[in-house]
Amino acid sequence: MSARPAASDSFKTGGRPRAYAARMTARFDAIGLVVTDLAASLAFYRRLGLDIPADADTQPHVEATLPGGLRLMWDPIETVRSFDPDWTPSSGGSGQIGLAFACDSPADVDRTYAELIKAGARGYKEPWDAFWGHRYATVLDPDGNGVDLFAPLAD
Repeated sequence: MSARPAASDSFKTGGRPRAYAARMTARFDAIGLVVTDLAASLAFYRRLGLDIPADADTQPHVEATLPGGLRLMWDPIETVRSFDPDWTPSSGGSGQIGLAFACDSPADVDRTYAELIKAGARGYKEPWDAFWGHRYATVLDPDGNGVDLFAPLAD
């Protein structure tokens, strides 16, 4: 008698039963950030290389399409409250989302971290060599969301 698969097996990547995949119509398309200062947030992400038009700073909603088609979206609190008047920011203290940006090399992690700090970003963890084989650093965006910078260490 074969062992019955665990209930969680259908949610693991790869090997999904065909019937499960056929029922799914939603697909992951975008990450949305609610921000307190749109211009400051957009300036921060421009420094990380995202192509965001300069005139976007005054818009009620901004999107940047990333390589591969995923979109990163920004909405000022006022925009969110225009359709959800009772919306309030999380009371968790720090940001509730983490983003990670791949850098070209360990030296690029250090350089990018230093440039962001010089431009006014708050550092969370200075660059270090992580035990899993990457140079890693974390800065906070203007809304306190963690933004990781990483690159594989040389073999």
